[in-house]
Amino acid sequence: MSPLRIGSRGSQLALWQANHIAALLRERGHEIEIEIIHTTGDKITDVALANVGTKGMFTKEIEDALAAGRIDLAVHSLKDLPTEIARDFEIAAITRREDPRDVFCSLGYAGIDELPRGGRIGTSSLRRQAQLRAFRPDLQIHSLRGNVDTRLRKLQSGEYDAIILAAAGITRLGKTELARQVIPAEIMCPAAGQGALAIEIRSGDSSLRRHLGFLDDAVARATTICERALLNKLGGGCQVPIGALAEMRAGKLHLDAIVARPDGTQLLRDSDDGENAVQLGEAVGERLLRRGGHAILEEVYGHQGPSLGMTIQE
Repeated sequence: MSPLRIGSRGSQLALWQANHIAALLRERGHEIEIEIIHTTGDKITDVALANVGTKGMFTKEIEDALAAGRIDLAVHSLKDLPTEIARDFEIAAITRREDPRDVFCSLGYAGIDELPRGGRIGTSSLRRQAQLRAFRPDLQIHSLRGNVDTRLRKLQSGEYDAIILAAAGITRLGKTELARQVIPAEIMCPAAGQGALAIEIRSGDSSLRRHLGFLDDAVARATTICERALLNKLGGGCQVPIGALAEMRAGKLHLDAIVARPDGTQLLRDSDDGENAVQLGEAVGERLLRRGGHAILEEVYGHQGPSLGMTIQE
């Protein structure tokens, strides 16, 4: 069999993820090659991602390589993938999920509650910013871009009193020494799909799909499908803070979700239980729209409505 070629972004975390999947495939006897592909999102380093508004900014170039046959599969952070996948592609596997929550990192403070009034906290995620502003409106929130190492260096140099990162990313990289608090979802609802990896292939590649089947985790697939259904129902635009966390509880799916104004002055929450992942996500999304989410979306996007299927890397 020819080597399987994996396409990946070039960041430290993306390469960890690609090498992790490569190692699991090598254990099954596959020869693996990894091709680094630079995406639009990687090239834009001096602008807050929420101001870019490019659909699939961390995936388009990788999907182009997949469509052209330069690679056989792509490894993505699931939260980077637009909620609507082009017909040319399919998600062959969603791997077992790391902790999907966010983490408070700091040199001198044990948690968000301990930050002094006017404390400086770094994050470029509107989802995180909105929830921080709702919980601690006194904090100074500053933009923070770059890979995990860059963000942690900025924290250590004293630019910030604290920063917010995804638990999954720092766990995978072994960079947990400055993690002080895993933030409860009640305070900071995670991004849809956070903590899960998606393996994308060309549609109809049944042979490769069979080879990748062992990577697919049923719980991760059900929970993330639920979260992405909610995201899609709400429009999924990167200008609107949306959080979603689905979990299996006693054999049923439980979904918690939020949609908020970017300034944190209005934060809507909803939750429910169900057995069908898509139906549950859409139902909670519909209720959030009716309870004021539609007005928030209209205010942000205008009467033309949101750009469907857009997600944002954090």
